[in-house]
Amino acid sequence: MPTPKSEFQELHPCDFYTPEELLEEDQMYTVYEIARLLQGLEPDANIDEGTEEILLDWTIPWVMRHADDLVVAEPRTDEEPGYYGREEAGDLDDEE
Repeated sequence: MPTPKSEFQELHPCDFYTPEELLEEDQMYTVYEIARLLQGLEPDANIDEGTEEILLDWTIPWVMRHADDLVVAEPRTDEEPGYYGREEAGDLDDEE
C-alpha cells in the first residue's frame, strides 16, 4: 500500500553511481561485486545471502541501464559468474 511522503523524516535523491564513478577502467567485476560497490562496500565484503539477494535486485537494473557503457566477459569456468567492466576504447574487436 502506498505510504504518504509525510510519514518519512527525510527524503533523498535517487542517485546512482555511473560506471565511471564506480568501476576501475582496467578491472572486470561480477554482478555480486558491483552490488557491494553500489552500497559503498568493498567488492569482497562478506554479507549474508539474504542481503546479497536484495542488493542484486538493485544491481541488475543498474547493469541493464548502463549496458551501453559496459563490456561483458564470459565466465572463465562453469562455476564462475560473468564479468562486467567499463567499456574503454579498444576493448571490443570491432572498434577502430
